Amino acid sequence: MSKRLTISLDAMGGDNSPNVVIAGVNTSLKQLPDVNYLLFGDEQKIAPILERFPLVKGVSQIRHTDEVVTNETAPAIALRAGRKSSMRLAINAVADGEADGIISAGNTGALMAMAKFVLKTLPGIDRPAIAACLPTQQGEKVMLDLGANVLCNANHLVQFAVMGEVFARNILDHEQPSIGLLNIGVEGVKGNENVKKAASILQESTLPIHFYGFVEGDDIGAGTVDVIVTDGFTGNVALKTIEGTAKMYTFFLKQALLDSWAARLGALMAKPALNQLRTHLDPRRYNGAMLLGLNGICVKSHGGTDAFGFANAIRVAVQLITEGVNEDIKKDYAKLGEVMAQEQQRVVANG
Repeated sequence: MSKRLTISLDAMGGDNSPNVVIAGVNTSLKQLPDVNYLLFGDEQKIAPILERFPLVKGVSQIRHTDEVVTNETAPAIALRAGRKSSMRLAINAVADGEADGIISAGNTGALMAMAKFVLKTLPGIDRPAIAACLPTQQGEKVMLDLGANVLCNANHLVQFAVMGEVFARNILDHEQPSIGLLNIGVEGVKGNENVKKAASILQESTLPIHFYGFVEGDDIGAGTVDVIVTDGFTGNVALKTIEGTAKMYTFFLKQALLDSWAARLGALMAKPALNQLRTHLDPRRYNGAMLLGLNGICVKSHGGTDAFGFANAIRVAVQLITEGVNEDIKKDYAKLGEVMAQEQQRVVANG
């Protein structure tokens, strides 16, 4: 990094904050030593923890507030009543130019509502999307939207595709990422009208993007494409299904390995391979969902993560900033806007 970045942290968001937030900063210091932090939250709770982490104290400032957005707070209420909350003030720091990005492990709906209200969206983007990396048979891939937008039209899906392509290119280092629209079949006649129209727009796009076509649910784990695009309802259901399946697999595997002395002996011999599998599927390695499409960098950490997971969310935020993801989204979407305008004119002309 050419200059020191500043990240604002909602120090009170999450299940075990501010402990996990500060410990996460400490974990990230070795990999990211040139980052400063603004810690928004209750100073009486934050200050004693910082005394245990002198290196973190040296790169941090406390911004006191005793107001917190809880997980039970509805987004609309948080937006109206949470103006002095740790989450809102951390977002304000980005809008005011004090910080380069914000991370919160708090209420997802409230974070999305506040961030969209304060930071606004990028030119041409109607709705931000939650994007996250997923482990697959072909390496890490990105999927969006994962819950921000329950109902989406064709234009929204196209916007998600452009943002996901930029993310995969800059963050996952895919030279020409392939994009797939999640559907109930790969045939062109299947799916609702929004999905089919989005596919038509992407196929006619003059952008140098690789639109693969439709993909199905089993293509997610197979890693068939680099970017999986869907609406927030389907994306969230798919994500929770993947997480549940992984837990079920782990449960049955553990049962099988403890079933007998022979199984336990086999587990002992296979321990290196099992450790490798556990590391590969460790959800903490993929912690840090990006709110793409905002006019500012905003990362959502899982509320129940530990220091290792929160440190990964910090890494994601720093990558998004240093790789200039937002600037690339602006450029690509400006080009795509011409294609979409032509599509609109064609629809009008055909009645």
